[in-house]
Amino acid sequence: MPAEPPVGPSAETARTVSRLWPLVSGAVVVALVVAGGLLIMARSAAPEVDIEWMAEIVEHRSPFWQVPALVMNFLGGGWFATYLVPLVIVGVLCLVRRFWAALYFAAATGLSVGLVQLLKHLLGRARPIDQLVASDAGSFPSGHVANAATMAAVLVLIFWRVWVWAAAALYTALMMLSRTYLGVHWLTDTIGGLLLGAAVAVIVWAPLADRLRREANRRSAGNVSG
Repeated sequence: MPAEPPVGPSAETARTVSRLWPLVSGAVVVALVVAGGLLIMARSAAPEVDIEWMAEIVEHRSPFWQVPALVMNFLGGGWFATYLVPLVIVGVLCLVRRFWAALYFAAATGLSVGLVQLLKHLLGRARPIDQLVASDAGSFPSGHVANAATMAAVLVLIFWRVWVWAAAALYTALMMLSRTYLGVHWLTDTIGGLLLGAAVAVIVWAPLADRLRREANRRSAGNVSG
């Protein structure tokens, strides 16, 4: 009796479809961020949630909370976050022979920065008035938050450890809070940065997922045999 043909898609087809889902979902999120920015700019005033959140933040400002907010401002921007941190992380990944992971980190963070700057210039949203630190033009989306979310999501997708998830979530949340506390971003700016950064990390991860998995498995097998 002849063998029946296999039911369902082939393994290669299944892998192709599984890689498409992150690409599609990430692209949808990026599109939603752009649409949200356009909708905000189409309004004559900031959304009510932004105004109410900023009022709460200004009311509860104090020298005690300003110090950690300024620390997050330094950690998430300027030469430190733009050049030093990515170079150190890429260097460490290369030292432990995670070359695909290093490429993934560099590509995702670079794309995130590019998209943020593009949207800032295209939308040109005005920042809040009551700022505690100097900032450049363009409020939507938050570059600090997008950078934090991208790096956090990339490291989570590389290492898949519970403590990495926890640290990444905490770091990104603190960055979002600090940007509104310092008055340089509206709440919706930080949400847009969060979604954009995470979406970019997923989009870049999709075509590299198999290579990253095989690299991680080889690394684990080498550690066990050693």
